Amino acid sequence: MERFDTIVIGGGPAGLMAAGRAAELGERVLLVEKNDSLGEKLLLAGKRRCNLTNAEPDMEKFLSRYGKNGRFLHGAFSRFGPTETLAFFNQNGVPTKTERGNRIFPALPPEKSAQGAQRVLDCLLVYCKKGNVRILRRSEVKALKVKNKRIERIVTNIEELSADRCIVATGGKSYPKTGSTGDGYRFAAQAGHTIVEPTPAIVPVKTHETWVKLARNFNLRNVRLTATVNGQKIDERFGEMEFTNFGVSGPIVMDLSSFVSDWMKQGTVGLVLDLKPAMDLPTLLARIDRDFEKYRDREFGRALVDLLPSALIPLALELSDVPGDKPVSYVSPEERQDLARLLKNIPLTVNGLWSFDHAIVTKGGVCLKEVDPVTLRSKLCENLWFAGEILDLNGPTGGFNLQMCWSTGYAAGQGARVESVVN
Repeated sequence: MERFDTIVIGGGPAGLMAAGRAAELGERVLLVEKNDSLGEKLLLAGKRRCNLTNAEPDMEKFLSRYGKNGRFLHGAFSRFGPTETLAFFNQNGVPTKTERGNRIFPALPPEKSAQGAQRVLDCLLVYCKKGNVRILRRSEVKALKVKNKRIERIVTNIEELSADRCIVATGGKSYPKTGSTGDGYRFAAQAGHTIVEPTPAIVPVKTHETWVKLARNFNLRNVRLTATVNGQKIDERFGEMEFTNFGVSGPIVMDLSSFVSDWMKQGTVGLVLDLKPAMDLPTLLARIDRDFEKYRDREFGRALVDLLPSALIPLALELSDVPGDKPVSYVSPEERQDLARLLKNIPLTVNGLWSFDHAIVTKGGVCLKEVDPVTLRSKLCENLWFAGEILDLNGPTGGFNLQMCWSTGYAAGQGARVESVVN
């Protein structure tokens, strides 16, 4: 049985970065991947454009986007943060550009933008090839054999492997058809680690209300969504969202979804949609009055054409107490006020989250208290490191989750090499 300095389990973004960095520093590295190919989930990132990081200049604000666990990333980001990430990809043939929301993508012509993720993956594969990383595909790790707080053997479906050090970068449970089926949690538990319950994150939200299907797939822009727990405001977002057959989705919904599982433990979770956040209630009411005067010869439903997109009018009629065929000249001042309040306060009751099949990332994972934040080395098993989504770390959309993978992967690869030099 051939022995390696370091074995990396998982060929996603964190695993490839960890393997490349350890090899760059002189380690004999074997990367083990159960799929036929590497980076299957990475190839889906940003609708295949690959939003590889974010240009937020304030590091404290950047780290705050990961919630209370963001402080864990100080050490990894100090070694390989967004600046180093951009330098790495730029120097290795992936020029980048910054778009709306400080999102950074590979700089490609519009007709080739969907090739961005492939360019990023190719860059990482070349990085590993330069370091002579051995890659073992179609090899599923079944277990880690641990003795005296050390990994002695790695058992796969084909053979048993041995190395001085092991980096687990198997991802979470989101998009399981790409291979992210939570295997790494089992390996971590075999080494004595605590697993914070994994739940879907950056995922569509299910609602009790069924009327959402009336405007399904319509993209709402510049709206405000407020989250409540037991009727008390707890968070809000401004931006884009959409209705689905079973609830709501879109960027601002997906961002809030990361907190929904925790909120539901506290009580009833609601969402309040403001379709007209740029107007206060008196201003909106005045706008309604002007529209109704303009269309005074029309029925109520047909008088909403300037106020709402046509796709939303059936929804407004469903939620309003005013019959759609009522002449607008007969709509009372009270009914107009009710309409204005409705457009600024459409209530939704959260039923839960869609499954891991639809989640972009996983919330939960290996407990951070049991991992060194600088080297990513296990505090419980002396020759074990972790990197990427397997850790109890997740951020919003916008490049934050891939940046976490680059930073922790690099830190784990370097930490494993430093350990070999020290010993």
